Amino acid sequence: MIAGVKRERDVDEDEEEEVRVKIGRSHGFEDKRSRHCPYLDTINRSVLDFDFEKLCSISLSHINVYACLICGKYFQGRGQKSHAYIHSVQFTHHVFLNLHTLKFYCLPDNYKIIDSSLEDITYVLKPTFTKQHIAGLDKHGKLYRAYDGTTYLPGIVGLNNIKANDYANVVLQALSNVPPLRNYFLEEDNYCRIRRPPGDIMFLLVQRFGELMRKLWNPRNFKAHVSPHEMLQAVVLCSKKTFQITKQGDAVDFLSWFLNALHGALGGTKKKTSIITKVFQGSMRIFSKKLPHPDLPAEEKEALLLKDEYQEKMSESTFLYLTLDLPTAPLYKDEKDNEKVIYFLYPLNILNENFLKRFQLTKLPPYLVFCIKRFTKNNFFVEKNPTIVNFPITNVDLREYLTEEAQVTEKITTYDLVANIVHDGKPTEGSYRIHVLHHGTGKWYELQDLQVIDILPQMITLSEAYIQKPDLVC
Repeated sequence: MIAGVKRERDVDEDEEEEVRVKIGRSHGFEDKRSRHCPYLDTINRSVLDFDFEKLCSISLSHINVYACLICGKYFQGRGQKSHAYIHSVQFTHHVFLNLHTLKFYCLPDNYKIIDSSLEDITYVLKPTFTKQHIAGLDKHGKLYRAYDGTTYLPGIVGLNNIKANDYANVVLQALSNVPPLRNYFLEEDNYCRIRRPPGDIMFLLVQRFGELMRKLWNPRNFKAHVSPHEMLQAVVLCSKKTFQITKQGDAVDFLSWFLNALHGALGGTKKKTSIITKVFQGSMRIFSKKLPHPDLPAEEKEALLLKDEYQEKMSESTFLYLTLDLPTAPLYKDEKDNEKVIYFLYPLNILNENFLKRFQLTKLPPYLVFCIKRFTKNNFFVEKNPTIVNFPITNVDLREYLTEEAQVTEKITTYDLVANIVHDGKPTEGSYRIHVLHHGTGKWYELQDLQVIDILPQMITLSEAYIQKPDLVC
C-alpha cells in the first residue's frame, strides 16, 4: 500500500509544482533561480537519446520518468527519496527533463528551469510540424546538419538494426516516404482524438508510428539516424510476438499485418475508410473457373465442363497490395550464367489446384504496392526464387489490366516507382535493404540499417526486388 501511495504522489509532482508556481506568481514571487540556473553548461547533448522506452533505469517504472541531461540515463521521481534525486546527489548531475511534461528541473534543489536555450532538446524529444512545413517537405532537397556534425536529408535516415529487425525497418522506411501517409502522421491532431474501446492496445501502434515518422523527418535531430526501438516494442506487443526484434521475419507478412492493424486501430472497418485505405486500397474482379483433372478422358472432361460447378464465377474484392508470381527460375541464363527476366510482371491468369483464376482491376489506388512472390514454403523448407525482374522506374501503365468500365472512369493509370524493398541472400539467413526516391531532390537512395548512400536508378533493376510502391502519376 505504501508503494501505491508513493507512485500516486510521483504522478502529481509536476501538477503540485504548477500550483506552487501559480500561487507564488499571484503573490508577485518567482524563484529567481529558474531563469538563472548555473548548471546549463553541464548538459551533454551528445549522449541524449530519446528513441528508447521511457522507463527508469533502476525501478523500470514508466511513471514520472526524468532524463538526466548530463549522462542521458532515465530515472523516476523528483522527491528526496527518488532515484533521480539520489542520482543528482551521488554524481553531481543537476539538470533533468520530465519526459512526459517536457519541463526541466534542477536537482537536488528541486526548482523548475526556464530557459529558451533548452528548446532544441524538447524538439528532439517531441518534434512538431506545421502545415506550412509539411507542405514544403517535397519541394526542396536541403541538407541539415545534426548536432553530431553529420549531414542528412530528413526522411532519408538510417534505422538501427537492433538484432534482426531489418525486415520491419525497410517497411517502415518505405511507408515514411509515401507523402499522404507521412503527412497524416506528422500531424498528431489527425488521429489523437480517435477513441478506442477500454483495454484496447492496438492504438499504441498508431502513436508509435506517428512518433517514429516525426523523428525520421525531424530537421533538427541530434544524430543522423533513428532507433525504432519503441515502435518495434509496440509491434511485438500488438502482434502477440508474431513479429519480433530478435528473429528475422518476412517483410511482406509484416507489411500486410501492419497496414491492416493500423487501419483497424484508426477506426477503419470494411465499410469505414482510414488513411490506410485512402492511400493503398484498390479493388478487382476475380474470375474463377474449376477445371477437370488433367488425367481424365477427354469425353469426361467435356461432360464436366457443362456442369454449373465448372462454369466461370465472378466475385469482387478490395486489396491493399498485389502479389506478382515469378516464372520458375531460371527463365533463361546469360553468358555468365546469371538468371534474367526481361519483362515486368502483372497479375493476369493463375492456375491453382485445378482452378483457373484471372483478375481485372476495377479501381486503382493512389499508391499501388506490388509484392513479388519470391518465397515458396512447404512443410520442410523455404525456397527462394532469385530471378531478376527488369522493371521500369517510371510510366508503368496499368490501363490494359482494368475492366472496360474502369478504363473509362480511371483517368490516370500510370505509376512511377517511389520505393523498392530488396531481399538479399538465403530465405532464412538473408538481409533487407530499400531504395527510396527523395521527392525534393529527385535522387534515389539506398538504405540498409544505418547506412545511407545515393544510387543510380539504373542499379535498382539489378536487385532481387521483393516489395515495390509505385505512385500514381498526376
